[in-house]
Order: sequence, then C-alpha cells, then structure tokens
Amino acid sequence: MDYSSIPNDPDHPAGADPWQSSPQPSRTSFPQPESGREPDSPTAKHAPPTPEPQHHEERDGSDQESPSASSYEEPPQRSNGEGRIPSRSGTASDIRFQGPPLTEEELRQQQLYQQRQQERYQQAIHAQQHTRGPGPQRYHPGARAGQRQPPQYKLQAKITGLERTGKKDPAITFDVHTNLPKFRTTQVRAIKRTHSEFVKLADHLISSNPEAFVPAVPPALTSAGAGTDEDEARTKASLQRWLNCVCGNDVLMRDDEMVFFVESDAGYSPMIRMKQPATGVRRKVIKQFAPPPDDTPELQNARPIVKLFYLGTMETGQKVDRVVKARRGLGLAESDLGVKIGQLSVQETHPGLASAYRKLGKIIQTTGDYHAAQGTAEATTIGDPLNYHSSDALIVKETLTNRHILLRDLLTAQAATRNKLSAADRIKSSGSVRREKVDEAINALDEAKSHEQYLTHKTQRVTSNLLHEKRRWFARTAADIRVSIREYVLREIDFERRTLATLEAVRPDVRAIDASGGLSRLGREAHPATRRTSMASSQGPRGDAWSGVPRRPDALDRSVSGGFPPTVKEEDGVNGEGGRKRAGTGVSSLKGVAEEPDDDRIDAKNAASRLAT
Repeated sequence: MDYSSIPNDPDHPAGADPWQSSPQPSRTSFPQPESGREPDSPTAKHAPPTPEPQHHEERDGSDQESPSASSYEEPPQRSNGEGRIPSRSGTASDIRFQGPPLTEEELRQQQLYQQRQQERYQQAIHAQQHTRGPGPQRYHPGARAGQRQPPQYKLQAKITGLERTGKKDPAITFDVHTNLPKFRTTQVRAIKRTHSEFVKLADHLISSNPEAFVPAVPPALTSAGAGTDEDEARTKASLQRWLNCVCGNDVLMRDDEMVFFVESDAGYSPMIRMKQPATGVRRKVIKQFAPPPDDTPELQNARPIVKLFYLGTMETGQKVDRVVKARRGLGLAESDLGVKIGQLSVQETHPGLASAYRKLGKIIQTTGDYHAAQGTAEATTIGDPLNYHSSDALIVKETLTNRHILLRDLLTAQAATRNKLSAADRIKSSGSVRREKVDEAINALDEAKSHEQYLTHKTQRVTSNLLHEKRRWFARTAADIRVSIREYVLREIDFERRTLATLEAVRPDVRAIDASGGLSRLGREAHPATRRTSMASSQGPRGDAWSGVPRRPDALDRSVSGGFPPTVKEEDGVNGEGGRKRAGTGVSSLKGVAEEPDDDRIDAKNAASRLAT
C-alpha cells in the first residue's frame, strides 16, 4: 500500500519523512518542502536500498532496473560540493529528490547521465542475449545449457582368461570399463561367466531389441581340439570379437540386462524373458505369404541375399566337414600303408632295396600324419568360420523377418483404425443415437489410433536402425570371410609344400638302391648312359622349383605353422636353389657321374618332354 497518497497521516502530522529534514554535512539550513508537492511515503525510506551493481555485464534480466528507474540514479555532484542525495523506494514512482530545485545546467547534466545509463543498459541486455558477456557462468544458466554437449557413452570389455574343467561349460573371465549412468561403478574387474550365460544374454538381446543385429555367440569348442593352445587362442579371440560387437552397439549397450550381466555376483539369468513376435506354426505360416509392401528397398533386397548366404555357408560347411573326414581317413590309411611297406624290409635280401623300403615306409607314415593335421587345419580355418557365419546369417534373417511381421501388424492396425472410423461415421449419420454406443465407438477409435501410432513409431525406429545395422553387418561379415579364406589358403600351401618336401627326401634312398641309379629311370632303355642326379629339394627359401614362381620375401613370416624341411646341396657343390647341407645316404656310387647342362634337370620346364621320350 502506498501511503504517499494520504494527504494527512495521523501518525505523521508533518506529512513528510521524519529524516528528510535532517541537516546534512554540506547544508547550513533545513530545506522547505515545495508548494503543491505531495509528501513522500514514510515507508519507502525504511526499505533496504538496492545495491548498485558494479558491472552491468554480470546482470541478468531479473537484476536489471527498468529504463525509467535508471533515470533516477545519483546525478553528478555540483561543482561547489553540494550534492543531491536521492532517496529510493521499492518502485521508480516513489523515488524523490530532496533539496531546492536544480538549475538548468544541472538538469542538462542529469539528462546526459540518464541517457548514458540507458545506453549501457541496452548494451548489457544485447550482450546477454547474444554473447552472454564475459561474466561468471553461474549468472548464465541458459548459456551453460546451450554449450553442454551430450556425453558419448561407451562400454568396453576385455577377456582376460578362459578356464576349462573337463567336459564342463568353459568359464570366461573379463573386465569391463564404462561411463554409462546405469552401472554402479566405472570399472568392474574379474567378472566370471560361463559360455551358457553368454548364450542366455544373446537370446534375450535378440528378443528385446528388434532394431539391432545381435551376433551369434561363438562355439565353446573349436575343431583344433580341447586343451590345445590354438583352441584357447581362437575361442578367446572369437568371444572378444563378440563382446566388441555387442558393447560397441549403441542400442545393445543400453539394455538393462547388460547391467545385470556385468554386475551380478552369483551367475546370470535374464530378469525379463522376452519372446519372438511369432513362433512355431504361426511363424511358418507367415513366411509362406509374400512379404508386405516395403518402402525401404535396401532392407527389402537384403533379406533374400542374407537367406542365400545362410544356405550357401551352411551347405559349404557341410561339404568341408566331409572333406575333412575324408582327409583324416586318408591320413590313417597312409599311416597303415607306411607300416606295411616298412615291414617288407625284413624279408628283402637286397640291402639297397631293404633300406629303400624302410625309409619309404617312414616317409609315407609322416605324409599320413601331415594329411591328418591338414584335415584338422581345414576344419579350423574354413569349416568353423563357415558354420559360425551360417548361424549368424540365420539370426539376421530372422530379425528381418520380425520386421516384416511388424509391418504386417502395422497394416492390420491401420485397417482396424479405418474400420473404427467408419463405424463412428455410421453412428453419427444414424437417426437414433444411443449414448452408450457413441462412447463405445469413441473409445474403440481412440484405442485403435493410439495402437496404430505406437506401431508407426516402432516401425520407423526399427527401419532406421536396421539400415545402419545392415551396412555394418555386410562389411563385418565380408572382412571376416576374407580373413578366413586367406588363412585357409596359407595353411593349405604350407601343408602341401611340407608334404612335397617330405616325399622328395626319400629320393636319395630310392636312387641308391644300385649303381645304375635304382628306379630313377623307371626301366627305360633310351636314357643317357650318364646323367646328373639332383639331390636338392624343390622347396627352398627362394621359392618352388616346380612352379618357377619365386617366393615372396615375407612368405615365411606369413606362414601360419612354421617353416619347411631343410634343403640340400648338390654332390659337386652348391645347388642353384641355395640350400643347406644334408646327410647323404648310399650315394657313394654316384660321385663319379659327370655333370650335364642345366637343361637336363627335371623341373617344370622339361618334365613333359622327358615323359614323352
């Protein structure tokens, strides 16, 4: 309430502030109130004075005074030292200046001062709206909100150990580092989960996240054999890749089950059991129909491709398994053959032929071992990847099928909404309208619209996410298949060259059966009387002598399973292949053989002509 409007206050009969007539240090008399001027409010003088801000840049909109109030700020002092001290109240209309009237010069100075104050006020407001000024950030909450960027959440897992106890499910130990707010701590160490718990987590993620491609969990055992170093290394590497894919996915890392999987103390079991949108016979029946209309050609064309890839990898994996089984059988047969050939040396009376039987039997046994190991390598390098990618493609295909089911549900919801709307229109146009039917029709229409809107948003979210997931899955699968094929080819080359070098090692023993070179000429009559017999291995550091193609400089480094048997030198000196020395067996009768030109050597260039003659 403004008491200044009361002309005669009974508590203050003088009508003025009891302190306004107090003598000031620079005054010599008491000023008299002007005629016709209303007395000031006595309560306005008791209000706490508003502190004068020191920096206009630090004011916000609530702390700034209005332009009209700024005009009543303290004017400049007179030159003779008599200042005007303003008296402020809560509002600008209550502010009064005491003392005698100002002169024209003082009024002009006061007006200039007011203009400067208004300009500074407008500049401060403009700075707050655009640049927010250089003041402390605590005065600008809006600026802090505009500059704050959303944090980039991450979830990283690293496998540290793999434990196998007999035929039980292996246990995997891993560490987790994250900055997601759902987790209790940023680092969780020594988490131990069994392989079956990984499978449970994957099944839940597949059911609860239809907008993401969840990779298939790698098998707990590889074809390399349980207990071997290669099996442990491959199992840990495959599980690490699976964790990297799951933890690097923005959708999967935010699933609540990831928190339970990491922070559970006594094992893991899904808290919420989700189901597929359609299972069993209903799912098979839905697959028999043509796919629904799809406005995303990239996803529409992706499902047939993924299905062909799934069927192709599954069929190829089955054929590789048959090849592996046959090669292992070949290895066993060769080992048995080598044992029987070695037994012939006991009954043979010729010393050279008996030695050749004994050495040849050992070489064939070694070749059988190589073929058995080659079968295991084929199953490990190409068979396991094909079977894994077949199961992974099956998950991707079923995820795309779930999207088709979602599209069908959306079409059904749209048709239901149209039916409800038609029913409401018929009720509206009917002659007699009952209130119960109207309420029922309105509720049914609202429910149908809300369900249709929910399915529309879900379909859009699933489609947009699956587009990115499809591109990532295609790139990741192509890279994995390329790496597997490269490793398979290198291992095959390695085993074939080992086998060839092993078979070539028996040549000195076969040719040393008698003085004429044993079976080196296979009983032909047109062979030259004397010829040079090469004892060098065709598999040298410089390449394969039979192919004529030099080996790459990094061939030994790229090989997966070690080097090759040592090469040998010629009897007369150093072979052109540059091999190492080899202990000769029974070749003393060939020391006097004269050398012939290099074109007489049996290699890829003249092998055909020699066979023809």
